[in-house]
Amino acid sequence: MKNASLTLYIDGKCPLCVAEVKQLRAWDRHGRLAYIDIAQPGFDPAPLGVDLALLNRQLHAWTAEGRCIVGIDSMIAAYTLVGKGWIVAPLRVPVLRPTFRALYRVFARNRMNVSKWIGLENGPVCTDEMCALKADLSCSERRDSASKPSVGNLF
Repeated sequence: MKNASLTLYIDGKCPLCVAEVKQLRAWDRHGRLAYIDIAQPGFDPAPLGVDLALLNRQLHAWTAEGRCIVGIDSMIAAYTLVGKGWIVAPLRVPVLRPTFRALYRVFARNRMNVSKWIGLENGPVCTDEMCALKADLSCSERRDSASKPSVGNLF
C-alpha cells in the first residue's frame, strides 16, 4: 500500500481491533489505508518517535505527509478516507469531543475485555481470515518500517 493516505498502527492481538480492520479493509476500495500490527514480534516503534506503551494506549495513525493522529481523530480520518465518515460524524461535534475522547481512552484501556464482552475472542492462532490479515499487516510493517514519520497533529 505504497500510496496509502493513512497508516493505522493496530494491536493485532485485540479481536475487536482485528475485526475493525477487516471492516475498514472491506470498505477501502481505493487502498487509502495501510495497517501495521504493533503486536508482531520484532515491531520497533523507535522510528516513529514513540514507545510501544504509548501505541498501546490509543490507536495511532500517520498520514502520508508524516503527521501523527491519535485516538478518535485517527478513527475519524480512517472512516472518512473509506467513505464512511457519516458513521463517526458524532465524534466531530465540538461540544461532544471531550466526552468522546475520554470514553475512547477508557475503551482503549479495556479493549480486550470489551472484545470478550461482545463475544469476540482470540481464536486459534491461525485461521484463513486471520492469517491473511496478519500476513498483510506484516507485509505493511516491513514495507513501511523504513519511513520515519514526524509526530504532529492533524486535527
